Amino acid sequence: MMLVYLISVVLASVLIIPVALRTLSPYLWMDVLYFGDLLRILVKFVSRRRRRPLFFVLDRFLEQTASQPDKIFIAFENESYSYTYTDKRSNKTADALRSHPGYEAGDTVALFMGNEPAFMFTWLALAKLGSPVALLNHNIRTKSLLHCFNCCKAKVLIAAPELKEAVEDVLPSLKEQGVTVLLMTKHCDTPGIESFSDKVDEASDASLPRSLRSHITFKSPAVYIYTSGTTGSTIILKRKFSASQFWDDCRKYSVTVVQYIGEVMRYLCSTPKKENDKEHKVRMAIGNGIRAEIWREFLNRFGNIQVREFYASTEGNVGFVNYAGKIGAIGRVNFFHQKLFPFTLIKYDTERDEPIRDANGLCVESLKGETGLLVSKITDIAPFVGYAQNEEQTERKRLRNVLKKGDLYFNSGDLMKIDKDNFIYFQDRVGDTFRWKGENVATNEVSDILTLSDCLKEANVYGVQVPGHEGRIGMAAVTVNEGAQFDGSRIYNHVVNYLPSYARPRFIRIQNAVEVTGTFKQMKVKLVEESFDPGRIQDPIYILDGKEKSYLPLTAQVYCSIVSGNIKL
Repeated sequence: MMLVYLISVVLASVLIIPVALRTLSPYLWMDVLYFGDLLRILVKFVSRRRRRPLFFVLDRFLEQTASQPDKIFIAFENESYSYTYTDKRSNKTADALRSHPGYEAGDTVALFMGNEPAFMFTWLALAKLGSPVALLNHNIRTKSLLHCFNCCKAKVLIAAPELKEAVEDVLPSLKEQGVTVLLMTKHCDTPGIESFSDKVDEASDASLPRSLRSHITFKSPAVYIYTSGTTGSTIILKRKFSASQFWDDCRKYSVTVVQYIGEVMRYLCSTPKKENDKEHKVRMAIGNGIRAEIWREFLNRFGNIQVREFYASTEGNVGFVNYAGKIGAIGRVNFFHQKLFPFTLIKYDTERDEPIRDANGLCVESLKGETGLLVSKITDIAPFVGYAQNEEQTERKRLRNVLKKGDLYFNSGDLMKIDKDNFIYFQDRVGDTFRWKGENVATNEVSDILTLSDCLKEANVYGVQVPGHEGRIGMAAVTVNEGAQFDGSRIYNHVVNYLPSYARPRFIRIQNAVEVTGTFKQMKVKLVEESFDPGRIQDPIYILDGKEKSYLPLTAQVYCSIVSGNIKL
């Protein structure tokens, strides 16, 4: 009887506790479930970390290949590639590279390719060879391309055939460095660039010995990442995002989970409405950067899809997941998360571009409802490795003496706000980066490119908001060299040759002098507030015009058309 009684008590507790938690707080039960998920992930992570030989991402792929060899790994256009095919093709790629005299196992290799299966085959091949891989953005050109390539100290560059001209532009510099350049094609007649696909076709698909990567530890570099990236299980891959084909593709491949950036969601909501908008199998959307109003519109139009907005950065040591589905939030602050990854919001002086400190030299924590800079404590569990070949930039991300003397935090560069229900919201970026068209734009890099032109002396680059658009579009306040005149056509050609489309300043403001702070930092706050409104600005303003291939004067009429949405940027 006692055993029956105890079982009854336990069962009653199991049934009552969730109900009680939901009654006390609508989100408390979600916190408990989230902690359970987090605990399971940590247990699995720790168990894999203890495996010998060491267990890496490649080993997980090989496990999946062994357990489900015929399952589709990549669906691309009208083709599909199984785990087994992917495994064998990556073996052939690795064997071809291993046989090349310009490569030794373990050398860093740079990939300069777009969205295509060969990218993933090659990535896996390099993992099998124990080689770090640098993932170059296929939009970058000339100086930017060389800068990213030089950061990783790669010995080999593997490029897609459609990027041949971009490679040829920097080939003299690559030759000087003794870099082996391979093009994913069966024939290449450019001296200094070798064809590679033909060698892959002829190579062996036998498994490679594990000894080739026996030197790798958990601290070995695996990937040099210049921008964020994600993968799923079976992966539906497209060369380029298409809003008009998105839902048809979801239906065609029976997609259940989609990944997004905020701009993608806006594109989908901007397409013409159809009767079958809710006819699909998508149950979850995971991503970041979606505005609250677009979030609501997306749910109303495309059905009851769980949107899991998250926050993270490639180099950062803190992240959040909005597991509760609160519209507009990037996550929720809870006790468990705080203990594992200690973070706080601190007051920030946007005019001086630095944290506010008290009389003791310590930072001041923001109150609930106040906007503050997100900083996360650097610990063994939450380390900050930094940037390759750039200790100066790494040190700029370290913030010392935050809450007590001698502590060390990671400076996210992002302004956040926490509400009374402990939901955290992204507010803005500070410093030298803004986001446009789903891409991060480094203002210092764009400034350097602009001042390489003949007529510009100084350039202060920043992002400004445009009604109806996600993120911020590029704008530059510039000064002209003495005795020179602003030449819209020449500046247009210059930025097109040196910068990818998303990084090109859409607006240029001509000033007599670039304003700086007392510590000679360029002032951006006032410029950002004035934006590109010719009614508020006395300085001449120019707008990039792709049809005329020039920067043309921005008129009040064009400005009104942009603000009203008649002109899309």
